[in-house]
Amino acid sequence: MTDEPAPEGQPPPKKRRRRRRRRPTVAGSQQPVGEPSKRSSSKKSSRSRRSTSPVQREVSAGGVVYRRAGEEIEVVLASRRTRRGDLAWGLAKGGIEPGESHEDAAVREVMEETGYIAEIEASLGDTRYFYVWEDARIRKTVHFFLMRCTGGDPADRDDEMEEVRWFPLDRALKRAAYRGEREVLGRAAELLR
Repeated sequence: MTDEPAPEGQPPPKKRRRRRRRRPTVAGSQQPVGEPSKRSSSKKSSRSRRSTSPVQREVSAGGVVYRRAGEEIEVVLASRRTRRGDLAWGLAKGGIEPGESHEDAAVREVMEETGYIAEIEASLGDTRYFYVWEDARIRKTVHFFLMRCTGGDPADRDDEMEEVRWFPLDRALKRAAYRGEREVLGRAAELLR
């Protein structure tokens, strides 16, 4: 239909209305089939449930442990199984014990999880993320340090990690399972090159 003006003396043409198709309803109610009833949980109620669950804070420390092999820089990654059973490669890190500094915790955790002894050379900042464990939301902050390997043996690590391996830095950047840890490895690469 065009928007041409009506000839003089005639009323403007009526616009056609589209008929809406009625959706079939659930027997005995006005609720259309396939739509949630007003009594079912809505987005708002799920949001309010989430906000009432406690958020716990966790602080950890860890390190990017490196060594130079000629011209090449290698870093240590450790692997563990996810809940799904997949192998995930990442940086050594762990909780800070009472009275322990971030630096002391990073050195200890690297030794426990990789078996390597390392010295801190620089801070790499931190990474933050949320995860859920046993119905609790946890906001985790991990402080990372650039650490030079000075000795040790991966056979001396605890059994938390399935495997510990040296990777060329460029390959480690791709192999690390978590985005935040890849960003930390990127910061380490900037300092080491």
